[in-house]
Amino acid sequence: MTVNSGSPAWYLRRLSRMGPREVGGRVGDAVRRRRWRSEPPDCPSVTGARFTAVLPAGTFAAIPPDAAKRLIAEADRLMYGHAEFFGVVRDDLTDPDWWCDPKTGRRAPWGYAFDVPYRNEDAVGDIKQIWEPSRHQYLTQLAAAYAITGDERYAERVAEHLRSWWTANPPLRGVHWISGIELGIRLLSWVWIRRLLDGWPGAAGLFEGNPVALNQIWHHQRWLAAFPSRGSSANNHVIAEAAGQFAASCAFGWFPSSARWRTGALRSLERHLRSNTFPSGLNRELATEYHGLVLELGLAAVAEADAADVPVPATIRLVLLRMTDALAAVVDNRLRPPRQGDADDGHGLVVDGAGTDRWASLLATGDAVFGRLAWWPTVTGTDVRTPLLAALIRPYANKGTAPAVARPASRPGHFADAGMTILRGPAEIWCRCDGGPHGFLSIAAHAHADALSVEVRHDGVDVLADPGTFCYHGQPEWRQYFRSTLGHNTLQLDGSDQSVSGGPFLWTRQAHSRVLVADASDASDGGTARWCAEHDGYQPSVHRRRVELTAASQELRIVDEVSGQHGPRRAVRLAFHLGPAIAADLADNRAVLTWTRDGEDRSAVLDLPGQLSWRSHRGETDPPLGWYSPGFGRKEPATTLVGTGFADGTAPLGEFTTVLRFRGPGDE
Repeated sequence: MTVNSGSPAWYLRRLSRMGPREVGGRVGDAVRRRRWRSEPPDCPSVTGARFTAVLPAGTFAAIPPDAAKRLIAEADRLMYGHAEFFGVVRDDLTDPDWWCDPKTGRRAPWGYAFDVPYRNEDAVGDIKQIWEPSRHQYLTQLAAAYAITGDERYAERVAEHLRSWWTANPPLRGVHWISGIELGIRLLSWVWIRRLLDGWPGAAGLFEGNPVALNQIWHHQRWLAAFPSRGSSANNHVIAEAAGQFAASCAFGWFPSSARWRTGALRSLERHLRSNTFPSGLNRELATEYHGLVLELGLAAVAEADAADVPVPATIRLVLLRMTDALAAVVDNRLRPPRQGDADDGHGLVVDGAGTDRWASLLATGDAVFGRLAWWPTVTGTDVRTPLLAALIRPYANKGTAPAVARPASRPGHFADAGMTILRGPAEIWCRCDGGPHGFLSIAAHAHADALSVEVRHDGVDVLADPGTFCYHGQPEWRQYFRSTLGHNTLQLDGSDQSVSGGPFLWTRQAHSRVLVADASDASDGGTARWCAEHDGYQPSVHRRRVELTAASQELRIVDEVSGQHGPRRAVRLAFHLGPAIAADLADNRAVLTWTRDGEDRSAVLDLPGQLSWRSHRGETDPPLGWYSPGFGRKEPATTLVGTGFADGTAPLGEFTTVLRFRGPGDE
């Protein structure tokens, strides 16, 4: 059952997932918010402020011409007011309304920030559509275009929009003062805007010489120091808050509290980078997009530290190194990482144009900062961000910044702490098997009910796909579908999810998985890679899954077992979600799959368990079934094959075998 966020039942469920320390902290926050309503804090006067965190001479000469060309093309589109946020195309960014949601046409209400019901789409609109432009990452793109070209039109548009935003959003008023992650990322954007505009004559007058800007910068930092994400909410949000606070206190260290804010933010960043990351380097939220976000934020924070000559704990660089090596290990041959858990297209620092590969960019930065290992995949793309960060960040082995650490000598295939296993086979077959924790912290906010799911690609094409996320707020039936068990390539019993949802970012009961076998040896050499895991989400029954990838036959075998139950037989639904490029011809329990890659026709045969009755679903809405979300706010029809039947715990009814065999050019 899903409980709407903000309802009395939701508050009770949310409270039940908090510990005493978190409850106490939130009570203190409530008292502080009430005090600030009647006695808002005042920004101290600042004199003689100077911006010194500039890029070294020659930095822009290192930007590859094709990356610069993409950025300038994007900047020109922005100059004409054109942009797209979460699938909504906009042409109003020449003079944006900072409070309007173009998707619903609603405008967020004015008032004290903490009184605004931002979770209520009827009252506010789609809050993500309102918040995203105000991260000001499109302004970092314009500022970067100025830095590369020297064209002052870009700088003047940036200044115009910043002044507009500062006027429309005074401290503590309205929707842009509600969420700490928004304030943290916005501060990081402002730091880079000031840096990239450094050659523009108006830069100092826009920032350090502007009392309005100083007031905004001070209030953002004061807010973040007062209201950090706490306890069960201390996921990627708290890292964005700490990274933004740290960046601003380094680059804009003009206030009496700057040193204290810098120390506190650095302490928080170090603590939460460690707590948010497995020792293997994978992000504990088990949501790949947030792995990317946290890595970007961490690299940006280290860049500010090195630019300001502020020492940072060696553990911060070590965590970022491990995250980078883990990313290099899990991507497929086209540098696409797993599609696991929630994804909202969030970025830490944006200075590139459309068409730039996010993951290639992160690996390129990792190469520049940490050095690539021999087994890393080759990165062929280019970007703007890597030369900028590399100009500020000291190389990992330089000046005593790094502890001695043993990096993987060969490409890891199994991450025991995260429960993720990558099986690789011939013809670029890539298979992710999920036997890890349900999610991170007591609420597992960004988890999906996807235990034992598999994700299979062939040369980078989704064949058995993770459908994605699509939305967070405002459309509960779609939020529920995309995070449900039926919405993943796994088995469902009695129409229930393996884990129980208590709201759009809250799980009140979480399935526990354990991996029994993980032989992730690369099967492309002619062998067989194997994986087996089970979970307890259907008590008293146990769902166990075995996966074998055999090189010689280019065959993936999936065996599902239901055992340990007592009482009557249980209804089974087994789902396989095909990627949007895959066409399927289903006859009885066999589906012939076809697709095209780089102009070449490709195919596979999917033999499904014969004791289940199989149907094909595509683009259904009542209820939702047969969809794929290529990015936040976007969805498209895709084929889902669902088998229905019963399990009674005894073979053959309790065991279901699926075989996916990829065809070569001469196969019939």
